[in-house]
Amino acid sequence: MAAPLLAVRGLKAWYGRAQILFDVDLDVSEGEVVALMGRNGAGKSTTLKSVVGLMDRVQGDISFADTRILGEPPYRVARRGIGYVPEDRRIFSELTVLENLAVGRRPPRPGTPHWTVERLFALFPNLREMPHRPGSRMSGGEQQMLTVARTLMGNPRLVLLDEPSEGVAPIIVEQMAQMIVALKQQGLSVLLSEQNLHFAGSVCDRVYVLEKGQVRFSGPMSALMQDAEARRIYLGI
Repeated sequence: MAAPLLAVRGLKAWYGRAQILFDVDLDVSEGEVVALMGRNGAGKSTTLKSVVGLMDRVQGDISFADTRILGEPPYRVARRGIGYVPEDRRIFSELTVLENLAVGRRPPRPGTPHWTVERLFALFPNLREMPHRPGSRMSGGEQQMLTVARTLMGNPRLVLLDEPSEGVAPIIVEQMAQMIVALKQQGLSVLLSEQNLHFAGSVCDRVYVLEKGQVRFSGPMSALMQDAEARRIYLGI
């Protein structure tokens, strides 16, 4: 079998003296959509931040495309081809949609789709209708779409999405699901932190469930969807 695109082994992470992650292992293969699920505080966002170099103290091993990236600063991780969409969006509110996209532009990357404004507007029709609108005048769902689109302008091989369905309207959640399926069809890999089981179940191939910073369940997404006891214990649903 081919080596995974992203391989995380024995990951530990701390905020100050508080240890958040305990020996987390996970893989994401080329063209795969993987869910990272769990209750609030389970360690999902901390895992994503550890991958992209935003945690001050981590131990273990993180490899991307057969290169060890643990300890690299975020800008170097991004240059290697990992795009990160944080939960709080962080768009430039005074810039327009087109200006936000321009900020994220990177040269084409061999072996990955080359994203242009035109291709992104086809993927996000809502954005096409407001190219000159400032970010401050967009809804939360529209801002979420813009954040994803700006990340794609960097032509990543792997996209990390932190709670993309959080606090957005159901119609936007459905559009996000369609977007993730389209990205997979383009050959991109996605690691998705999510609490919405229906959303994750509609787009993900495999799932890791975290509880108190440890992986408690891993396997095909269909297995979690069919395991009522695991959902009750680890997700409370």
